[in-house]
Formats: sequence, structure tokens, C-alpha cells
Amino acid sequence: MVLKTERSRARFKRLLMKDLVGYSFMLPLILGMAIFNIYPIIQSMQLSFYNYNMMNVSEFIGVQNFVKIFTIDGDAIFHSFGVTFLNAVIGVPLGLVLSYMLAVLLNAKIKGISGFRVLVYFPVVIPAIAGALLWTNIFDPNYGLMNQIFETLGLPRLKWLQSADTALFTMIFMGLWGLGGGMVLWLAALKNIPVSLYEAAKVDGANPFVVFFKITLPLSTPMIFYNLVTSIIGSLQAFGSFLMTDTGRGPENSLDFICVRIYFEAFKSYNMGYACALAWVLFVIIALLTACIFKSSGWVQFGEDM
Repeated sequence: MVLKTERSRARFKRLLMKDLVGYSFMLPLILGMAIFNIYPIIQSMQLSFYNYNMMNVSEFIGVQNFVKIFTIDGDAIFHSFGVTFLNAVIGVPLGLVLSYMLAVLLNAKIKGISGFRVLVYFPVVIPAIAGALLWTNIFDPNYGLMNQIFETLGLPRLKWLQSADTALFTMIFMGLWGLGGGMVLWLAALKNIPVSLYEAAKVDGANPFVVFFKITLPLSTPMIFYNLVTSIIGSLQAFGSFLMTDTGRGPENSLDFICVRIYFEAFKSYNMGYACALAWVLFVIIALLTACIFKSSGWVQFGEDM
């Protein structure tokens, strides 16, 4: 009995030492997440209940910041959310459809197709600041490339980012610059579809139209689901207008996305407590939308569902 107990203790010590070695390698990541992710989240929740301007001692005001969002600043906040949701409603489906079509085309077995994939993906690795400067010059109303193309085609010149009528649609168009990022994910999904299914469809005499809608598209739904969720989250966190316009909010606040408003409240007006409250309202909205998408995910088909 004593010998059995000693063996159990020795085994426990070996397992403990093995776990400690593993956790020691994980420690930098755990500390990084705790310091740079978990602590700021907790701190922002706390500050949302305070009147904190980053200079004076913070004053606890309860839920007044949240009340202000839906009462005093209701119209301005509604406008920001309206611009943000319009950007998502137009930009997300457009980006998903175009990137998927691009992936289907680049999935063809053609000599040199890898080079085209690299060219399509290349804009994704360009830094945001460099991309913003590039597009600002392209859409310059006076000497920009887009207006030169329009003049060549006999079309009228536009003010693009300098007009409230075209600023948002210009931003959505510029968002298509990153289609290569989604294209890579779609390609991974397409490569994961068993070749045997295509061979069986060919034997049965199915045409390309039937193959696409009966095999390719259904088996792409897991990636469609993933891209849909991440695209919606990303579009609701749009911040590009801050880099693209002089005011950061576009002409007549036409690009006053909610994240841009949070930035201005926090670092321009120094209403850090109010900005944290806005951030948590945005978080709740994103969480609810994500939950609704997961709730309605019955259309997602996996290989075993075929």
C-alpha cells in the first residue's frame, strides 16, 4: 500500500513538472493577454460609469453616460450608427460576393494562376497609412486619377470624399481594395471540397451550373458563415474615414462612423468615460448581431450533411 502511494506521488510530481514546463512557455502569452486585453476591457467597463476627462480625478456618475447616449446625444449617436450600418449593409454583401467570385475564378487549374493570386492578395499587405494616402490622391477632385478616367469616358467630374453625397459610397468602393484577404479564405474552403464529389457529378452528367449550386456553394457555407461574422464585426468598427478626410468625419459628418465618434470623444474632447460607454454600447450591438447570426446558422452545411 505504501509503495503504491509513493508511486502515485512520483507520477503526480512528473505530471506537475510536465505541466509547469508547458505553462512556462505559455506565460508570456497569458501575461500579454491579461495586460493588453483583459485589463483594458475591465478598465473600460469601470470608466463607463465615471466622469473621467483623463486629467482630473474621476467622479462616479452611475449610468449617466449611457443615459446621455440615448437622450441628450441621441440624434448624433443615431446618425453615427446609421452611417455605420449603411456601410455594413452595402459593403459586407458586396465584399463577400465579389471576393467569392474572385476565388472561384482563381481556383481554376490554369498555368500561372498562382501569380494572379499573389497580385490580388498584394494590396492586403500594404500598410493602412500608405493605402489611405494612395486612395486620397486617386480620388482627389482636382488632379486625381478617377476624375481623369471619368473625363476620358465623357463623364462628369465628382468630388468623391469631399462631397456628402458621394463620400460614403467612395469609402465602400475603397473597401474592395482588400478583396484579396477574403479571396484567400474562400480558396482554402474551395480546396477543402472533396474532388470525388466533382468526379461523381461529372459521371452523372451534371453541368457546371448544377455543380456550382449543388456542390461548390453548399460546401462553402462554413466559410461563408465565418466571413459573414467577421465582415460584419469589421464593418461596424469602420475607422478609415479618420485617415482619408481632413476633419476625420467627412463633409457634413457623412463619414462619422461610431468608432470615429468614440475616438473623438476620447482623444479630442477627453470624455474618456463617455467614450467607454459608447464602446460598450457598440459591443452589445455587435454581440447581439453575432448571436442572431449563430442562431440562424441552420443554412450552414458541412461535408457530413451532404
